[in-house]
Amino acid sequence: MDKFDLNNKIHVHFIGIGGISMSGLAELLLSRGFEVSGSDGSESETVAKLRSLGAKVNIPQSADNISEGTGLVVYTAAIHEDNPELMAARRSGIETVSRADFLGAIMQNYDFPISIAGTHGKTTTTSMISEILLHSDKNPTISVGGMLPSIGGNFRVGGDKFFVTEACEYTNSFLSFFQKIAVVLNVDADHLDFFKDLDDIRSSFHKFAASVPEDGFLVINGDIKKLEELTKDLKCRVITYGHKETSEYYPSDIRFDGFAHASYTLNKGDEEIGKIELSVPGKHNIYNSMAAYITCSLLGLSHEEIAPSLGKYHGTDRRFQKKGEFNGVTVIDDYAHHPTEIKATIDAARHCPHRTIWIVFQPHTYSRTKTLFNEFAEALTGPERLILADIYAARETDNLGVSSAMLAAEIRKRGGDAYHFNSFTEIEKFLQQNCINGDLLITMGAGDVYKIGEDLIQK
Repeated sequence: MDKFDLNNKIHVHFIGIGGISMSGLAELLLSRGFEVSGSDGSESETVAKLRSLGAKVNIPQSADNISEGTGLVVYTAAIHEDNPELMAARRSGIETVSRADFLGAIMQNYDFPISIAGTHGKTTTTSMISEILLHSDKNPTISVGGMLPSIGGNFRVGGDKFFVTEACEYTNSFLSFFQKIAVVLNVDADHLDFFKDLDDIRSSFHKFAASVPEDGFLVINGDIKKLEELTKDLKCRVITYGHKETSEYYPSDIRFDGFAHASYTLNKGDEEIGKIELSVPGKHNIYNSMAAYITCSLLGLSHEEIAPSLGKYHGTDRRFQKKGEFNGVTVIDDYAHHPTEIKATIDAARHCPHRTIWIVFQPHTYSRTKTLFNEFAEALTGPERLILADIYAARETDNLGVSSAMLAAEIRKRGGDAYHFNSFTEIEKFLQQNCINGDLLITMGAGDVYKIGEDLIQK
């Protein structure tokens, strides 16, 4: 889709308007005076908010929801070709466009569209960049994949200069985006229900990098293996960051406080730029913050503006988020659902005060669990005490011959301390009987495992 004209106030209909990104785009158009309608599978707080802003939202989806005068229909990747609204729109000759294509067309209205990509860390790094721009009074438009407390949600309508968004590789959505600055945090094997293998994923990331125009920038982790394959033949300027001096930017004098918050000195070549002190835990956030720092420096911000803003960032929901306590046990919730993310979360936890670390992990999707079975077993085998909940199916069905019980058995085989229970009720009862004052409990996964910690706190 070509650039979407924000001055041409047509009627836009969103199929699946309650989704985290779709709702943000709908909110953006409402703020610009567009007529917005949509549909979703169920009522939600998001749907209620959009109605309060002037959107007409119908539950459930039906061909009758496509009204005469609709100029454009936007649909999510979850919508199939036989969807009644999509079919009705096409029969009527109404232009239809995917969410990713529409987002890319919207981004072309901004002076500095910024896309943050990577297998891990997108939400955190997008949030860091957003916080820096907010604290510097740059009035950014923001689309983030988590709930950012400072904007009261996942989307913020700002000015026409800065647009900051996550760029997800799943179904190659990010190849539809338009950016002046692209960030690539890491490239690991994931979403193998869509990609053939890691080489296929790397190919997509190279295409994403190649989409940056000649006057743009690629900020990329220099520690990525075979980096040259991702950066070859690019028109834009490439800026690297990493753990050692072979990257253009790198940290030194890394220290952690008692809550795993890192401080470090940021260096560029032989130049010492200055001190960075973070308020989010884990070594991985050093590199997320470096990517955010470089991005904002490219936008003209100084160290004196960037460094304090990074220190004020305390995280988004479900990213090593302290939920409360029960019986003297500290409860943390984290979104980690890939082996690399699990390792980073556990590493951060080990820097926190604790007697024993308990992990309740809920694997996310059968395909991911089966494809990365050995990697999950390796990441979860350690001195921590582990409880596995049943696999969260998400968009899938249980037909791949893998289970949490099998994963628990493999972890025990490797010397880990792993349990499996079929219900949250059983897990909560076990934790009440076995966690003691001073322990640290982490609920971990991209599903609804967070409910366990919340229930224990309430009890």
